[in-house]
Amino acid sequence: MSGGGPPERTGLTRELGLLGLAATGICSMLGAGINVVPIMIQRNVPGIQDGVLAAYAFGTLPALLAALAYAALASAMPRAGGSYVFASRSLGPYWGFAASFSQWFGLSIVIGVVSFLVVPFLRDVAAAVGFDGVAAALDVGMIRVGISLAFLWGFVAVNVRGLRAYERTLIPLMFIMFTLGAIVIVAGFSFDHADFAAALQAREAVAVPDVPPEPRTIGTFLAASAILFSSFVGFDAIAQAGGEARNPHRALPLAIGLAVLIVGSFYLLFTAAVYNTVPWQFLAERTLEQDLTAPGLLGYVLPAGWTVAIVFGAAIALLNDLPAMLLSVSRLLFAWGEDGIFPKAVARVHPKRHTPHVALILSATLASVGILGSHFAGDFFLGIDIMVTAMLVNFVLMCVSLIALPKRNPAIAAQLRVLANDATRVAVASIGVLLLGTFLVVHVAKDLSADVDAWYFHSTYVYALVMAVASTIYFVEMRKLRASGVDTRALFSELPPE
Repeated sequence: MSGGGPPERTGLTRELGLLGLAATGICSMLGAGINVVPIMIQRNVPGIQDGVLAAYAFGTLPALLAALAYAALASAMPRAGGSYVFASRSLGPYWGFAASFSQWFGLSIVIGVVSFLVVPFLRDVAAAVGFDGVAAALDVGMIRVGISLAFLWGFVAVNVRGLRAYERTLIPLMFIMFTLGAIVIVAGFSFDHADFAAALQAREAVAVPDVPPEPRTIGTFLAASAILFSSFVGFDAIAQAGGEARNPHRALPLAIGLAVLIVGSFYLLFTAAVYNTVPWQFLAERTLEQDLTAPGLLGYVLPAGWTVAIVFGAAIALLNDLPAMLLSVSRLLFAWGEDGIFPKAVARVHPKRHTPHVALILSATLASVGILGSHFAGDFFLGIDIMVTAMLVNFVLMCVSLIALPKRNPAIAAQLRVLANDATRVAVASIGVLLLGTFLVVHVAKDLSADVDAWYFHSTYVYALVMAVASTIYFVEMRKLRASGVDTRALFSELPPE
């Protein structure tokens, strides 16, 4: 290859085993997706009412198809920055950058959103143990922002320290999260709407609103499914760690499958349990006034001690999102730098820790913007909406990549170990494009028709603006790459270095 091409070694090390990889996907998926989004969707998609569980179940189908596409591509291209590598080697470098930049931007913003959402859980813990002054203080804007930033940058430090520190932090917290989350499931199925109504009357002297359900439109159902589909975003983090996985051709697809199966089952049980106790009528009214959490709602019917336990478990679930998602987004930046389509500085690896520290810091800086944006917008769903748009675009491109890979890059396609049969692969990817594309259209239409105070509260416009900036960066860097003598055709026909 001509001078200026990628180095023979990246500096990353293959230290992540199957458990660490699966934990990366699971912890990227469980958090806001289960403890907040199924509740707050009553505000974001008015009219979904008692249809949340059905919308959740429908949202699993495109998620499974996207996971299959990721698993197949990861089996053939186990490198850091998975989705960028997949699309750049299947569709071309621009599409790889477009797919992964939207992913990097969307997920980095959501890291900030998740950091911002941790504080209401701490507020609920304080309220449950009678620390009303502390609970009130945690609702103060600047205090909430400061604590959110502290959590975010604390986990940046963990990630910079290396994969061993990462696994030692993530895996124990994952088991605590599942244990305390199981209490929510048992409690939710142990009470019913009558129990909640009695507890609400005793605590606040108000009744559950008497609102009869209205017929749902297909548009409302699909809009809710598209939002709830975002709860499954996270298995892609496993693919981004492809350059640091042991036995990657087998471990990456297996970890993706395990993460989607475990999380999908847990999601449905958890959501069904919460709605078994809490009437949707109460949620539809109360979410207009404040941000609610599933464990905090069960606090109406549980003793204070149990409430503290499940709210603490929810806080752990949210905190677990942070190191896993930071790993994911930083590897995308790293991969761009390695290929030379982004400034080379972002591909620097710490000489002792073997982590892409520059990429981690830059990603966390954007996440900090997500924290500030959530605060000033007054509604964290703006960040969620940006992420949903970005990830739907990304997943559509992954399915298209799965179709295009054999024609554009037959040598790499020969390494496919999942969906190796041509007819099966094309069928899965085509259905994926259809369903994911439908979700994307519905989601964008809902966003553009929303009544908001300013244009920048439309996630679609923010996304389009960011992608215009990203495209400018791409074309400038590609021009530099070609001017330096790099054979870009050869560069993007081969996998990046180990």
